[in-house]
Amino acid sequence: MSSDHYFSASPASADERRIISVELNGTIRQIQTAAGIFSPSGLDKGTEVLLQNVPTPHGKILDIGCGWGPIALSAAEQSPESTVYGVDVNERSIELARINAENLGLDNVVIGLPESIDPELRFDTIWSNPPIRIGKEALHELLMLWLPRLAPGGEAWMVVQKNLGSDSLQKWLLAQLPGDWSITRETTSKAFRVLKVTRPAQ
Repeated sequence: MSSDHYFSASPASADERRIISVELNGTIRQIQTAAGIFSPSGLDKGTEVLLQNVPTPHGKILDIGCGWGPIALSAAEQSPESTVYGVDVNERSIELARINAENLGLDNVVIGLPESIDPELRFDTIWSNPPIRIGKEALHELLMLWLPRLAPGGEAWMVVQKNLGSDSLQKWLLAQLPGDWSITRETTSKAFRVLKVTRPAQ
C-alpha cells in the first residue's frame, strides 16, 4: 500500500488544487480539493447517504474525519446558529476544509486537528463518515475518543459500508457504551448503513 493515503498527516503527493462542482443541501457549490485526501473528485456515496438521512443538526456539532468538508459545510449551512467542529489528521484536508468554509461564507465552522478541540467540550450532534480503512483497532480508539463526548440527549449519526463491517461495529458499540445508550440501525441505502448512537438525557 502506498504511504500516501487520506489518513496521512502530510500527504506526499503534489498539492495541486482544483475546483469541482458538488451539490450540498440541494445547491451546486464550487469546492476546492487536491490529491492526498479522501474523495478528492467529489461527494463519496457514503457521505451522500448520510446527508440524505440525517435530521437538521443543532447545538455544538462535530464532524469526525472531515476531509475537504462536505459534512461540516452541510451542517453549518443547515444550522447557522450552531458551531460546527471538523477534525482530521490530514493537514491538507484541514486547510481545504477551512478554505471551503471561508469561500462559502460560513463563519460558524472550526476545523483543526483532534487535539485542537477543548477536551471539555461536549457535542449535541455528531455526523461522521468514519475512516474505516485506518484499521479496526484505530477506528475503535477514534470512536471511543469522541462518542463519550456526546452531551446528554446528544445523537451521533454515522455511515458505514455493509461489507466493511457496519453490523459488527454496531455490536461492538453496544458492548462498549453504557447500557442506557441506544445504538440503532436507522436505514440501509446503496450498500451503506446509517447508525445512530443516542446518549440518554439526564
